[in-house]
Amino acid sequence: MAQLKCIVVTPEQTALETTADFVALPLFDGEIGIAPSHSPMIGRLGYGEMRIVSGGTTTRYYVDGGFVQVANNEVNVLTGKAVPAVEVSKVDAEQQLQDAMKQPTSTDELLAIRDRMVDQARAQIRVSQN
Repeated sequence: MAQLKCIVVTPEQTALETTADFVALPLFDGEIGIAPSHSPMIGRLGYGEMRIVSGGTTTRYYVDGGFVQVANNEVNVLTGKAVPAVEVSKVDAEQQLQDAMKQPTSTDELLAIRDRMVDQARAQIRVSQN
């Protein structure tokens, strides 16, 4: 059976380099599943859970936006942060959500910053609960 090569890169390091049977990613406007022989594409990532299935085992990560490129059975993920789901703290995410809700929203820019922080916190809470 054909497999995908999955590479996850953050600004600090190559966070993951593995083979997979299937990869699911949070896009900015939904979720995408990628299997071998997927057509080439580039997509904008949202905040949420990346699932990598290999040999019947699913590995989960929280990804913090970025981009994905799929070509020639290779999935390249460029993200600000990739954290194993087991390391995502629900308590910290809930605190981040509370702090974000207290942010000023007096300008469009401040509102956008607050909304991004809220989206990130909510995504981390969802990932920590699974």
